[in-house]
Amino acid sequence: MSYEFLHEITAEKISAAGVQSDEAERLHCGLAAIIGQHGSTGPAAWKAVSKLLLNPKLPFIFHQMMYYGCYKGFGSATPLAWIPELENAESTNIGQVLKKQGEAFLGSKYKDPISSFKDFQEFSVSNPEVYWKLIFEEMGILFFEPPSDILREDVHYPGGQWLPGACINAAANCLHENDKKGLNDVVLIWRDEGCDSLPVQSMTLKELRMEVWLVAHALDVLGLEKGSSIAIAMPMTVTAVVVYLAIVLAGYVVVSIADSFASTEISTRLKISKAQAIFTQDYVLRASKELPLYSKVIDADAPLAIVIPAKASTISSRLRTYDKSWHDFLETAKHYKGNEYSAVKVPVEAFSNILFSSGTTGEPKAIPWTHATPLKAAADAWSHMDIRKGDVVAWPTNLGWMMGPWLVYATLVNGSAMALYNGSPVGFGFAKFVQDARVTMLGVVPSMVRVWKNTNCTADLDWSTIRCFSSTGEASSVDEYLWLMGRAFYKPIIEYCGGTEIGGGFVTGSLLQPQALAAFSTPAMGCTLLILDSNGVPLPQSKPAIGELALVPTMFGASTTLLNADHYEVYFSGMPHWNGRVLRRHGDEFELTIDGYYRAHGRADDTMNLGGIKVSSVELERICNGVDETILETAAIGVPPSGGGPEQLVVVVVFKENSSSEEKLDQLRMAFNSALQRQLNPLFRVASVVSVPSLPRTASNKVMRRVLKKQIPHLNVRPKF
Repeated sequence: MSYEFLHEITAEKISAAGVQSDEAERLHCGLAAIIGQHGSTGPAAWKAVSKLLLNPKLPFIFHQMMYYGCYKGFGSATPLAWIPELENAESTNIGQVLKKQGEAFLGSKYKDPISSFKDFQEFSVSNPEVYWKLIFEEMGILFFEPPSDILREDVHYPGGQWLPGACINAAANCLHENDKKGLNDVVLIWRDEGCDSLPVQSMTLKELRMEVWLVAHALDVLGLEKGSSIAIAMPMTVTAVVVYLAIVLAGYVVVSIADSFASTEISTRLKISKAQAIFTQDYVLRASKELPLYSKVIDADAPLAIVIPAKASTISSRLRTYDKSWHDFLETAKHYKGNEYSAVKVPVEAFSNILFSSGTTGEPKAIPWTHATPLKAAADAWSHMDIRKGDVVAWPTNLGWMMGPWLVYATLVNGSAMALYNGSPVGFGFAKFVQDARVTMLGVVPSMVRVWKNTNCTADLDWSTIRCFSSTGEASSVDEYLWLMGRAFYKPIIEYCGGTEIGGGFVTGSLLQPQALAAFSTPAMGCTLLILDSNGVPLPQSKPAIGELALVPTMFGASTTLLNADHYEVYFSGMPHWNGRVLRRHGDEFELTIDGYYRAHGRADDTMNLGGIKVSSVELERICNGVDETILETAAIGVPPSGGGPEQLVVVVVFKENSSSEEKLDQLRMAFNSALQRQLNPLFRVASVVSVPSLPRTASNKVMRRVLKKQIPHLNVRPKF
């Protein structure tokens, strides 16, 4: 759509966008005043328009008219959508630190929190001992035994050894009192789907501790060896959070499994992690539907299962003889009720959580989080989302994915409240929960925002308490995120990109920097990013470029081992050196724009991101190849839509004989969907099926999926849903 310069927009054109004529006249007068003061193009004009003219009740087409009008002919690939004000920047976590100690850290280079943020980020990289000591103090981290050093060079760790000699318990840091959280502070807020007219429920830190202590005592009654793995496969409810914290507090290791997984995927993860028990529900409630869960756990040949009822006091399923109901499990520790549980003190390098991320071999990588990794998650939230005491944080996710544990630590360590909605996050119920819980930081996945926008489920709701949004999991769309900002009177969106193996982000945004839509403004604190040229050589850091991203390995909290793969081989083998260090492989293709912003361009290897879930092409192809006997082979690729946004799954098919009629391809698309959703993940969906005579291959016979991705725009792909 073509948009006009602001000075070309008349009251009649505003009215034609769906605004009543008298309101259109008022808006046009306001627009004229803004143009007179700030001009008709550029960030200053947009800042005034977004602050003084726009509100959630105005038609979105008018919002677009203003945004694109402000930047028409401006000549920037990353026009600014939000600009910080010094007063607000100074009140952020980092802003307050810089006001007190900016000159001590940066010397004469220090000016103010906004002007000096880039210098402070670089300081966090070049002075990791000073920076991380500061962060631990600011977050009130409790060490049972303090580390002898913050960072020590070690030949066994390409990024160095962090916090040697320290003893800690990550869950204890969520539960202990300090100046950020008191016993009577609310730390959990929730609502069940279908209860949208009822008040939200809440739990204080004192109540949470009592619940966690009881479960921890009951876990010990099971008689498992300390350090044993215990799985969780259930929605992210209050009970799931309690169980998660209890497992870690009691010195066991959480195994994270998404409740959406098929039984085969659950079984794979249980075997890799050697889980000794599993917490689950009898079923999952979604949109008044009861989706079986315990039966999938049984089919996965799971060990001892502790089964929690989804809604009633009794479990709807008949249990195996050796499984326990939630009630019976708690009864084993009833005599401990009210008794404090002393956190198990463990070395900081001890495992706290085993999570999974798809590789390119078809088997999920088992990535252990140590007790240091949660501190990275909490530190990112403290520094980039500005999460602090008094905040209410909602981010629809699951403990099976890294953002579930991330949310636990990001909120509870920093003294804020975690807001959980037990139901579908894409309807009116969740949108109203955001309003009623008075959420201040709302985390999203782009595909979720798309549904909100298309259904307009936020209409007439008040999201004005939101201070900022954050987004991760997929590439975002400019228009959809412009719409999202407009729901909260143009509060910023902090784009956040990282990985399970990092425990947080490596590139993100900041409330101390101007933010552009669908772009990242800075490397995360403590992180250094490099873009490699086509020969794998690191390019100058300030040079605009596009290529595969590599990370300098001195990142606090990043993984150092894998359970079922060679960590060095996966992340470091064959990588170039920079300033004397071997770089860490990440695998995403990134662009550094001329304006200094980063944009993500999807996976550079043979994995893709579907609905916020990283999955390998091999996993998808293994299932698709067996769907129809006429198929010779398939290639699964992620293709971003022309207008931007999350990758869409396209399956390229080579038939044994010519069978590529439109009807056949559409039949295959539906068959692929059915097979992938049944065998892999019910959230996966094929956008298109394309037929080619043969797949492009290297001399060693490897499929060149990158070549297919470049060819796809020319292959007449039409998504069908």
